Amino acid sequence: MAMTMTQKILAEHAGLEEVSAGQLINARLDIVLGNDITTPVAINEFKKAGVERVFDRDKVAIVLDHFVPNKDIKSATQSKVCREFACEHCISHFYDVGKMGIEHALLPEQGVVTAGDCIIGADSHTCTYGALGAFSTGVGSTDMAAGMATGMAWFKVPSAIRFELVGALPSNCSGKDVILSIIGEIGVDGALYKSMEFTGEGVSSLSMDDRFCICNMAVEAGAKNGIFPVDQKTVEYMQGRSERTPKIFEADADAEYEKTIRIDLSKIVPTVACPHLPENTRPASELHGIKIDQVVIGSCTNGRLEDMETAYNVLKVRTVAQGVRCIIIPATMQILRECVERGWYTAFIDAGAVVSTPTCGPCLGGYMGILAEGERCVATTNRNFVGRMGHTASEVYLASPHTAAARAVAGYITEFKED
Repeated sequence: MAMTMTQKILAEHAGLEEVSAGQLINARLDIVLGNDITTPVAINEFKKAGVERVFDRDKVAIVLDHFVPNKDIKSATQSKVCREFACEHCISHFYDVGKMGIEHALLPEQGVVTAGDCIIGADSHTCTYGALGAFSTGVGSTDMAAGMATGMAWFKVPSAIRFELVGALPSNCSGKDVILSIIGEIGVDGALYKSMEFTGEGVSSLSMDDRFCICNMAVEAGAKNGIFPVDQKTVEYMQGRSERTPKIFEADADAEYEKTIRIDLSKIVPTVACPHLPENTRPASELHGIKIDQVVIGSCTNGRLEDMETAYNVLKVRTVAQGVRCIIIPATMQILRECVERGWYTAFIDAGAVVSTPTCGPCLGGYMGILAEGERCVATTNRNFVGRMGHTASEVYLASPHTAAARAVAGYITEFKED
């Protein structure tokens, strides 16, 4: 029976020769992930079940990234619960202040996840790791607890939509513009509980950071996961990084897809998702004169090194507009260090921006950039729901790092023209 890439990974981890869409399976897990918000709930369920030990201390990852450094007593308490549990169970992959980063940038960077893995995470954007050719998906804290205890999780095997990518992106576009364009086309439920499988000759033109971004936002189309084939760029990224030997799976030539959507990358334009849904997309060139108060460049979607470089290239000879708060958040300590060593950190400050240690803070309206009533923010984050970054009467516009940095300079949403 012909299978998609996702189905092959799930079959392997379920110990089956083949699986089909809709089938219920119990699969072995390579990594179980949680953060400082979701892990304390999972720990509580873990203890209530009377479990004494995690199934494998090397296959549980706990990343403190949402409210770290802690913003208040409640977040400090949550982090303390995680620290004590990680110490008690000798968790190998525990990341705290000084070593932490935004989880979905940190785990690939550190080689904790790799090609062919089956991964669950108590965070909806766990689907990011499909960029490496892994099956990864978000779950609730109860499923995380079960995964930590047993090393297993049950799934309904998803059907798939194939996105055939052709051509190459224009220089002012990135993976963020690709995924926003796709979500704008199919809607926030257009891939509900399906696998978004990206194929075609255009894949080779996308960087790994582009692919991480695209898979990260697969969930914003309702997808169970997003996944890319493993090519030379993927192999080079994993080399000297992956702590396990990668296993490469390929979709069968006659694999069954619900449909195929062709995306000509050369026709992608800078795209903005307007309030209050990621599907509410428009070309940036069609948005004129919308005054903004804040710009955030960072998050698990767009806080990687290429994103920082893009922001630097816009800001190095420009200044943030009067009245605009520009917040730049490198996704990991390694990326932050690179920004310092390359002189980008200084350039950001000289341009009038502030730079934070890694945190998810503003993306979910947690801290480090809360919006007041009536304020507007252009962000490289992944969601722009009502009240997502603060007051319910604030607005969030999702965009690429290039578009966001340009808006910081202009002070309003308009098409950016290079000098």
